[in-house]
Amino acid sequence: MAYKFHQRGRKEERKNQNFSSAPSFLVLPLTFFLVFGLVACGGKSPPASQQNTEASSNSDSNLTFFGVTLEQADEVGRPIWKVRATRAKYTKEKEIGQAESPYGELYQDGKVVYKIKADVADIEQDGKQLFLKGKIFATDPNNGIVLQGNELEWRPKEDLLIVRNQINGTHKQLQAVAQEARVKTREQRMEFSGGVIANSTDPQMQVRTEHLIWNIKEEKLIGDRPIQIDRYKNNKISDRGKGNSAEVNLKTKIATVKQNAQLDLLDPPLQIASNSMIWNMNTETVTTNSPTRMFQRAENVTVTANQGEMKIPQKTVYLTGNVNAVGQRRQSLKSNTLTWYLDNKLVEAQGNVTYRQVDPPLNFAGETAVGNLQTENIVVKGGSSGGRVVTEIIPQERANRR
Repeated sequence: MAYKFHQRGRKEERKNQNFSSAPSFLVLPLTFFLVFGLVACGGKSPPASQQNTEASSNSDSNLTFFGVTLEQADEVGRPIWKVRATRAKYTKEKEIGQAESPYGELYQDGKVVYKIKADVADIEQDGKQLFLKGKIFATDPNNGIVLQGNELEWRPKEDLLIVRNQINGTHKQLQAVAQEARVKTREQRMEFSGGVIANSTDPQMQVRTEHLIWNIKEEKLIGDRPIQIDRYKNNKISDRGKGNSAEVNLKTKIATVKQNAQLDLLDPPLQIASNSMIWNMNTETVTTNSPTRMFQRAENVTVTANQGEMKIPQKTVYLTGNVNAVGQRRQSLKSNTLTWYLDNKLVEAQGNVTYRQVDPPLNFAGETAVGNLQTENIVVKGGSSGGRVVTEIIPQERANRR
């Protein structure tokens, strides 16, 4: 690691000293370098390069500098950070103390990856890491991401920037708050953790979780913890998705929710549950390729199937494989496929259709069925092949035993 310290300009008199026996311009430089030598003898290299500085000694281990520049380079001489401040206090214990109006750059592979600034900050450095504490802003000049927090840590060898303590991140595509943000600059990857709330403008949505990964280049959000996604229309929640994990493609506006996935729609009012679902916010469709359950609270109708698809604008559901629709009075309709028109409360079933009614007790079997399950107005047909509808009328005593 390369370390620089340049001293130029006039030195002020040390306080509480009497040098009447010698001219100040002869003795003071020697005194200052003796004081600075005591600091440097602590086993660490001097931490700062200084331009147009004036220094006043408060004690043997506490100095105040004006116009300070902190520089650090890697093994081949490339800069890894540069921080400038209008005024800073140097202490032997911390190497550098409080700095006023610090600003500078963080480098990776010799290129600026973040620009940093603060009103006031405590700065520490050990040649391998840089620490800042205060109200800090870090800006990525390449993509415009701005991270605001109260602590910053730069680990260039790990390619890791950490901003902690009440994080606020802003970007044209995403705004997020969290307790901590970890940035891998080469990978263009950011991890938010601790009370994460991320808002996207396109699609208009809000994500809540405890840990969220943002792949900036791929424009993807990845949640590997329980996550909630609220979809907005006209600044009002229209749909809400939940799951143990999720991936949101901000470019295609497609969210894949997995493990105990659930989606609650407000219009039409419907709940969709599955182990995995694809939620396309652009086309407003929901697709499940694993066993699914759909529940309409208003009509108290529950439908299960091997897989399903919901077209939200058309308010239409398509279900396939072992379909079983159950109404409020335990009436049920089983089939291979089912189309459910939520707007007019109509169902169309095809393939191995069985309709069962409890009161009055009866069963129908055929190839197709159409009607309103809730009002128990179902028409079962035998199909185009001439198949007959099988009707079973269940005696009341037998029905009671069931």
